[in-house]
Amino acid sequence: MAVAYAVPVAARRAPLRGRVSNYAWSRDYHRTLRELLGHVARAVDGVAGGAASAVACDTAPLAERALAARSGLGWVGKHTNLIVPGGGSFVFLGEVVTTLDLAPSPPSKKSCGSCERCVRACPTGALRGDYTIDARRCIADLTQRTDAVPRELRPLVGEWVWGCDLCQDVCPPTQRAGPSGAAAFAPANAAAAAPSLTELLELRSSDYKRRYRATAMGWRGAAVLRRNAAVALGNALDRAAVPALERALESDPHPLVRGHAAWALGRIGSPRARAALRAAAATCADPSVAAEIAAALADTETFDGARALQTRRNPSG
Repeated sequence: MAVAYAVPVAARRAPLRGRVSNYAWSRDYHRTLRELLGHVARAVDGVAGGAASAVACDTAPLAERALAARSGLGWVGKHTNLIVPGGGSFVFLGEVVTTLDLAPSPPSKKSCGSCERCVRACPTGALRGDYTIDARRCIADLTQRTDAVPRELRPLVGEWVWGCDLCQDVCPPTQRAGPSGAAAFAPANAAAAAPSLTELLELRSSDYKRRYRATAMGWRGAAVLRRNAAVALGNALDRAAVPALERALESDPHPLVRGHAAWALGRIGSPRARAALRAAAATCADPSVAAEIAAALADTETFDGARALQTRRNPSG
């Protein structure tokens, strides 16, 4: 089963607002799909005259996209997502597994041909162009991992705080399909699609459970979202974010978040940001955070040196 979930864009991008992949805007899709799959399974059982089926949606070791392609539901695109004719790639997949002996459908003969728009759109180079992906470089994966985001990839994450839609946004079949998802997949409010980064940076476990437990963002924990907010604020390059990053560096309970806040302050590089980094360096006892602070200070010094050199070469500029 493939269920379209794309809905009209909920909010325009705004300063100090993050980006959330559209699959996570609404109630956790696993619950919605399991309800739909349950109706189909009960119908199958009715035909069989007894229990002959089970449902799955990211809950069993099934190669969902490969099986969907084998069934003729669509084809796997160069962005490695299933593309459904007329529905595009913004679709949720679920399965009804049955013991009934059913005639198989032929697989789709479609492909992406020479199109490589998704490959060119990926900032991190995760898409190889041969229908495979380096998941270690995928922004969607980077925003869900529980360890540090590699420093060289952080600037490429942009303002994404959960998931990424860039490769699918430019996919021609997906563009032609348009926002055909049901109203159930619309965000409850604008903040669901574009949350305040400074508020997200201060998110605590109790608020996390209240706001995100019922969504597809509700399984990694508050610290991961705070880390992602720190990266996004560093990429925003807005000095208005410095006070919030300063507080995170000083008092966030998780060293992962403090380290990424240090990186963000170094990336912004304002006098107040550098002062916060120097103050933290004098008192920091955590080795991982201390390393992030040192690297951030080194980055600001490198930037200042390059700027001074450019000024000497071009005084009038």
